[in-house]
Amino acid sequence: MSKQIYFAGGCFWGTEAYFSNLKGVLSTQCGYANGNKENPTYEEVCNQNTGHAEAVVVEYDDSVITLEKLLTEFFKTINPTTANRQGNDIGSQYRSGIYYVDKEERPVIERFIAYKQSEYAKPIVTEVLPLSCFYPAEEYHQRYLEKHPGGYCHVDLGLIREEDKK
Repeated sequence: MSKQIYFAGGCFWGTEAYFSNLKGVLSTQCGYANGNKENPTYEEVCNQNTGHAEAVVVEYDDSVITLEKLLTEFFKTINPTTANRQGNDIGSQYRSGIYYVDKEERPVIERFIAYKQSEYAKPIVTEVLPLSCFYPAEEYHQRYLEKHPGGYCHVDLGLIREEDKK
């Protein structure tokens, strides 16, 4: 069955590239999540006045990859203890977040985070919220690292294990 989850992990280029390479992921799309402006532009989001996070919608086949596995992979790509920052990217649009559309997923996400907390000396600050809105980013952001292989990316795409790749 096809499901969706939304991940904000700093710059969406790396998050999108990472998840698009996982077995069981059907599609990915970069965009802006959980802000207060309809159809924001990249420039508006970067000016930090829209409340949006750079995020990626991950559509996946839950008979091939579980939500727990997606969460495990997501936590490989972020520092969940830094607020409004991932890698060299600083600002509220670069906060880490998990936005769900199925309320039954919230306890799964919360249990996962509670379990992961033992691995960190500082508190996990990744927000967990229902998805309130998502607007696709401009076309030039979609599959950016495929189009620009040398582009900046804070995510180590080499962390994907061979058996987890498409």
